[in-house]
Amino acid sequence: MKNNQPEPSADFPIVDAHQHFWNIEKNYHPWLRDEPPISFRYGDYSAIRKQYLPDDYFVSVSPHHVVKTVYVEAEWDPSDPIGESRYIADLRREKNFPNVTVAQAWLDRDDCASVLEQQAAFDFVRSVRHKPRANSSPNDAAPGGMSDAKWRTGFARLAPLGLHFDLQTPWWHLADATLLACDFPDTTIILNHTGLPSDRSAEGLANWQRAIKKLASCPNVMIKISGLGQEGQTWTVDANRAIVLAAIEAFGPARAMFASNFPVDSLCASFDTIFTGFRTIVSDFSASEKRALFHDNAIRIYNME
Repeated sequence: MKNNQPEPSADFPIVDAHQHFWNIEKNYHPWLRDEPPISFRYGDYSAIRKQYLPDDYFVSVSPHHVVKTVYVEAEWDPSDPIGESRYIADLRREKNFPNVTVAQAWLDRDDCASVLEQQAAFDFVRSVRHKPRANSSPNDAAPGGMSDAKWRTGFARLAPLGLHFDLQTPWWHLADATLLACDFPDTTIILNHTGLPSDRSAEGLANWQRAIKKLASCPNVMIKISGLGQEGQTWTVDANRAIVLAAIEAFGPARAMFASNFPVDSLCASFDTIFTGFRTIVSDFSASEKRALFHDNAIRIYNME
């Protein structure tokens, strides 16, 4: 790397499969600049409403040996999705970083075809993300955004362009995601943030686990183990061990990957706390399984060779 980051001390390389950068003085991210702040699942997020760039990231990750990352769209100005990719292209020329990206695209907009074609033209774009419309709780049985005909028409454009889809949705919409994965078997879907198991009650976790097991039956779906923070609580191994192991059991060590969601998850813990926690939870796994979870799967899934 050419970023003057500290020398790594971890004993194997890490690909961080989900992280963000932003310069809110230069670029418009509504959720980071508008007032009043939106409601956020981690509560008060004023601490991250400031610049966060590669040099800041490498301070965060020290002393872990992060060798590559996947930049994920950071809710940039929705009227200018290509602007974010141009910004990242400039950042890559300046910092040789990040390695690949998940770009913004709105699958149900009239300009979807043009936006996807433009995003696919960037040689570092591997996937896109559009958070589909979601119900506020599992008690609402109304269909979510993944069932919309126009949204699905946009989704159908991904595979011909060689694009994956990063899916962020609460677990109660994973039945819709399973239907989507079955209907579009040639499109790789990457479930973000472990399927958002925010309800840590026994019933809530049981429902989440059933939902991810069903989704995992689709071989074109992968999972990113990240975003496990809880509002007002410290990130601990004890709080997250069962969730991490259940996710790996459902998808297998070849279809799961660890990610930081930094700097967002810095609201819950340091990078060291999170990744040392992941290492602790999988300490009994084989060396090849650990390397797959921390490095090899992200390289393969996001075509980072």
